[in-house]
Amino acid sequence: MEQHPSLKGVDIRAEIERLRRERNAVILAHYYQKPEIQDLADFVGDSLDLSRKAQATEADVIAFCGVRFMAETAKILSPQKIVVLPDMNAGCSLEDSCPPEQFAAFRSEHPDAIALTYINCSAAVKALSDVIVTSSSAEKILSQIPKDQPIIFGPDRNLGGYLARKTGRDLILWPGVCIVHEAFSETELLKLKAQYPGAPVAAHPECPPVILDHADYVGSTSGILEFAKSFDGDTLIVATEPHIIHQMEKALPGKHFIGAPGADGNCNCNICPYMALNTMEKLYVALRDLEPRIELEEQLRLKAKKSLDAMLAMASGTVGLGDLGPRKVTGD
Repeated sequence: MEQHPSLKGVDIRAEIERLRRERNAVILAHYYQKPEIQDLADFVGDSLDLSRKAQATEADVIAFCGVRFMAETAKILSPQKIVVLPDMNAGCSLEDSCPPEQFAAFRSEHPDAIALTYINCSAAVKALSDVIVTSSSAEKILSQIPKDQPIIFGPDRNLGGYLARKTGRDLILWPGVCIVHEAFSETELLKLKAQYPGAPVAAHPECPPVILDHADYVGSTSGILEFAKSFDGDTLIVATEPHIIHQMEKALPGKHFIGAPGADGNCNCNICPYMALNTMEKLYVALRDLEPRIELEEQLRLKAKKSLDAMLAMASGTVGLGDLGPRKVTGD
């Protein structure tokens, strides 16, 4: 990518390092970021794990190389810190599929249901939810909810459908999907499996059922990375955004990792276009100017934090849904 004219002659990497020190900043990179951003980050990981690690630091500034809902989560947990996102247009198809006003109306159509909501949503939708879940905590939290309790699950219908099939629970699904995971092709995956017989498939539960049906392991991005470290054999087919393969190759240079293909037989369509908006140049500018900055109205932040706190309490196994007090959420 050609450097912006105003940055000609600037050593971007050196300037990021200087600003990291001067701003007392922590740099977070999701597994779906470009390798050069992953390699300079203080922490690389899943979205919630990154926010919690940043919360535990003494940093004054959080530079979140991910997407907007992730940076919002960091601000929810660390309101006293400045949180910047290199490109404010780095959104998420799941977040976009679930506008808060429509989600509030959907909740009103199911007044007896609680909302178990995937973390891939806006702060406003988190504030309208009862318990937030991640792909790694969803099943554990779902198991703690009485079987006769109606449950809305959104915004990812694929993750919700996977949970429903695995647990036998009847979930009211919001119809959102991740455009990256929806792009995988069953036909092309079967061709790849035939090309590499015996190679297991690790898939993210945001994939549609026709992909998950061929998976040997289904789990979060961090779970897929752990599976990559433990599977037998030398070749693994990976059905999630392919930039996670960078971490696999660093950890296991002797093994072969192949991104599952899209409909055209290659992986280009499976690179998240939102994650790709973050660049080294934009990270430098964000640290230099402390913009674009995530700001949340305090009442909204506290409502959103309540649903995140419920998740953390239930995921710990020490607090059940009934111990959290009244959980009905209204649209006010």
